[in-house]
Amino acid sequence: MNVLVDVVMVLLAVLALLGALTWFIARSVERRIPPVGRFVDVPGVRFHVIDQGTAPAGSPPILMLHGLAGQVHHFNFHLVDALAKTTRVVAIDRPGSGYSTRARDTAIRIDHQADAVAQLLTALQIDKALVVGHSLGGALALTLALRHSERIAGLALIAPLTHLLDNPPAVFRPLAVRGYLLRRLLAWTVITPSFLWRGRRVLPMVFGPESPPRGYTHKAGGLLSLRPSQFIAATEDLEGVVASFRDISPRFAELAQPPRPIGMIFGREDRVLDHDTHVGFLQSALPQIRVDSVSGGHMLPVTQPERVAQFIEDLWHASRA
Repeated sequence: MNVLVDVVMVLLAVLALLGALTWFIARSVERRIPPVGRFVDVPGVRFHVIDQGTAPAGSPPILMLHGLAGQVHHFNFHLVDALAKTTRVVAIDRPGSGYSTRARDTAIRIDHQADAVAQLLTALQIDKALVVGHSLGGALALTLALRHSERIAGLALIAPLTHLLDNPPAVFRPLAVRGYLLRRLLAWTVITPSFLWRGRRVLPMVFGPESPPRGYTHKAGGLLSLRPSQFIAATEDLEGVVASFRDISPRFAELAQPPRPIGMIFGREDRVLDHDTHVGFLQSALPQIRVDSVSGGHMLPVTQPERVAQFIEDLWHASRA
């Protein structure tokens, strides 16, 4: 009996130590990379929003949606400043990610996130926007266009998730954690230290065959992945997209009406989402879609920002018509 008590005490001590280490790392990251935008509240969600530039009369602003386990600095690394020279650019942390927060069990399903984003557009007095979506943000952009078509001037999709496969990408399988308490227990004990240990193995899976650019950890917000809230949001988002996106993706042909510019840029060597699978799926539903296939991996907004900026600007000019 004494041995069992000793084991339990040691286990609790280890968990407490891991929790303290996680808290220290998270606070350090937040001091280095604090919120840089403003906060906008809609029912159930407080959005962290970067809002720059001015849209010319009769031209749509640009709305930018990041992917799974990402945050707004994937766009703020280069694209926001580049595009804000031409028009108004709004880049957000999706509900729960980065510095955006959400009420419990709110805005987890991708259709519910789309509704929250539509409410944000109303709060920001934006009637229509060219919506840019990267990875899971591409799936969210497509869902937003189906549920709130009147708010969409066009779609600029960067390596978008277009439909669900039987298994999630290998790099995201550790996020397949269910349960409110289990997610928080893992997030506040083992996840942050383990990411510090295995980060050098994860990044090549996410970026490959390209490498993270200089400044990724700070300017592109890479260190924010060490915050427990980021892991919790990503696990919830993964479950939410599985619960809702399978019924949404067969409807993409509906996006052909009303006519508007829709484009997709995709890295041919993407190690997260297979180029041929996802490009082919969306092309079959929307034969008229513009497709730019480039040599590169999944993180094009930070590895090839000039090329992506030109792609977005082309669609923005088309959407003005």
